Amino acid sequence: MSSYKILNNQSFSSGKYSIVPIRSGDRYEIMKWRNEQIYHLRQNRPLTQKDQDVYFDTVVAQLFENDKPAQVLFSYLEDNICIGYGGMVHINWKDKHAEVSFIMKTELEQKGFKKHWGIFLELLEKVAFRELDLHKLHTYAFNLRPKIYEVLEAAGFKKEAVLKEHCLIHENYIDVIIHSKFNKH
Repeated sequence: MSSYKILNNQSFSSGKYSIVPIRSGDRYEIMKWRNEQIYHLRQNRPLTQKDQDVYFDTVVAQLFENDKPAQVLFSYLEDNICIGYGGMVHINWKDKHAEVSFIMKTELEQKGFKKHWGIFLELLEKVAFRELDLHKLHTYAFNLRPKIYEVLEAAGFKKEAVLKEHCLIHENYIDVIIHSKFNKH
């Protein structure tokens, strides 16, 4: 398993759930979920295996050895089986903030959405606020999945901004809603 030079701890757990540095072996499952859930991602076309291989071999491989990577990505595991992935993207090291990114196995979206988002956020905050001493985490979410806002607010994130009619999706302009949480440690 690869490890992040920037992290002292590589695994963060809560019961049978954990996050570990993104595993190359999970790449095609992640690609499958991204393609199935493309409607709420900033992804303009379905990914191919070649796309995914190039991304992992060029972008992801560089993250582990970087002192200040642009992203810190994790495989989200249940009993060591990958059921999601995400992390911190668009990291701003100067101002000490990052955007939260997370998707889970598509089948879990209906029955386990709140549960898995909640667990993932709890684990990610350990990394962001304790390990990396970031000041702030934020989300950037298309107004397509209203249940995400309940989860974020239950985890202590506050609505910070609404970017009105900010993105064109399927010929309609939709809002982007930003939630943030500050490091209290």
